[in-house]
Amino acid sequence: MSRLAELNTPVFWAEGHPGALTAQGWEVEISGLVDNPATITYEEVAAMPATVADARMTSVSGWSVRGKWKGVQLSYLMDLVKPKPKAAHLQFISYRSIYTTCIPLEVALRERTLLAHTFDGEPIEVEYGGPLRIFCPYLWGYKSAKCLVAIRLVDRSIPGFWEVRGYPDDAHIKARRLLDVNTSRQRRIPGGEVIEFLD
Repeated sequence: MSRLAELNTPVFWAEGHPGALTAQGWEVEISGLVDNPATITYEEVAAMPATVADARMTSVSGWSVRGKWKGVQLSYLMDLVKPKPKAAHLQFISYRSIYTTCIPLEVALRERTLLAHTFDGEPIEVEYGGPLRIFCPYLWGYKSAKCLVAIRLVDRSIPGFWEVRGYPDDAHIKARRLLDVNTSRQRRIPGGEVIEFLD
């Protein structure tokens, strides 16, 4: 059992569970407003310089989980593909292309925004968005697309799965009470990235 499962981290698939997926042969295409489009494999991502972010994924559905998320900084990937001057947002596309979302390029370039493959030393399982998923602790979790297959650089934010259903595109984390998965307690958070609880 994975650490995320041990913590009873909620599993939620708005677009339906994708079924059995494996890291072997997994690819992520990076295209759009870039000078050097690329397709990278899971194995290539795993061999790239890794960053470990001891940080929280915080869901608008009412929970937050902390752990050591490991992966490749999106800033590193952007250095490889060279965004064009008009590139302003990254569109993430999940397996089967049902789930999409966008984040601003400036957020993508922050140090703890990752293409993640590991949580607390274990590969991220499909139930939690593996083999490769976005981890962006600065915004609500619906911006951290699961089972990522493509990143497209675009000149504007394109409404995705949840945004067309009324979720805010900016996805700024708002002050509220939610479940701290790590302690199984309801706790209050301030606005913005969840680093400290208020109680």
